[in-house]
Amino acid sequence: MLRRDIPFDSGVDKMYLKYWGLAKHPFENVPDTNFMYYSSEHNEALARLLYAVNGNKGIALITGEVGCGKTLLSRVFIQQLDDAKYDIGLMTNPKLEPMDFLIDVLRNFGLHPSADQTKSSLLNLLNEKLLDNYRNDVTTVLIIDESQLISKEVFEEIRLLLNFQLNNRFLMTIILLGQPELNLIIKEMAQLDQRIAIRYHLNPFNLRETAEYISFRLTKAGSKTGTINDGALREIYSYSRGIPRLINNICDMALMGGFIAKAKAFDSDIVKNALQDTSR
Repeated sequence: MLRRDIPFDSGVDKMYLKYWGLAKHPFENVPDTNFMYYSSEHNEALARLLYAVNGNKGIALITGEVGCGKTLLSRVFIQQLDDAKYDIGLMTNPKLEPMDFLIDVLRNFGLHPSADQTKSSLLNLLNEKLLDNYRNDVTTVLIIDESQLISKEVFEEIRLLLNFQLNNRFLMTIILLGQPELNLIIKEMAQLDQRIAIRYHLNPFNLRETAEYISFRLTKAGSKTGTINDGALREIYSYSRGIPRLINNICDMALMGGFIAKAKAFDSDIVKNALQDTSR
């Protein structure tokens, strides 16, 4: 079990990294693109997003369970787009009223609308921005994370944003990222549902992918072996069900517990101890 009498400070942190031969923490739950593990499904999702943008498909939908890597995928996707050719807006908190949503969209594209502007003036301002980007051969992309939080009224505004188009193309591509219930929400809005050009659902990792994911992150963080034994892997997979965020949680606790207990390897014993602590 973890010893609670040992204070955790920067010195302990450095010793923890040194003990396991790491240059940095391998299992942080932050969207660090350097730690992106490209499973077959993540590769497929990324390819579909790039196809949606390069083909001016209007709107694309990516769903996945909580903790399956949608946010990290969106950051990797953004990195794939040349700043000189794409104008990208990223919304991470779309739980807004319709007018506030439009204002936030404009601000994401570098505009400065005032709170007292009418809806018509906001839409005109956005239309001018989209046309200006088009004239300069710049593709406009709006990415909305946590889209399951969007109200029906705001979804209607999103549908209307698709009316910004020329005869042969949309002036903006909208990417919706959200939890599985997002599919059900959109299904109830036929006019929007019918306009979704690209769809994809990210599933948790299988056992093999879980092993590859853990080894990849360990190696990326500086581990010379980057491996764990089969017993530890099965314990982690049973707990996490292949969900990256949960894998990170248990692996991080296991490595810290193993350091404190002076474990010889990243094995099933330190994972079991970490699991006992998480269940307290």
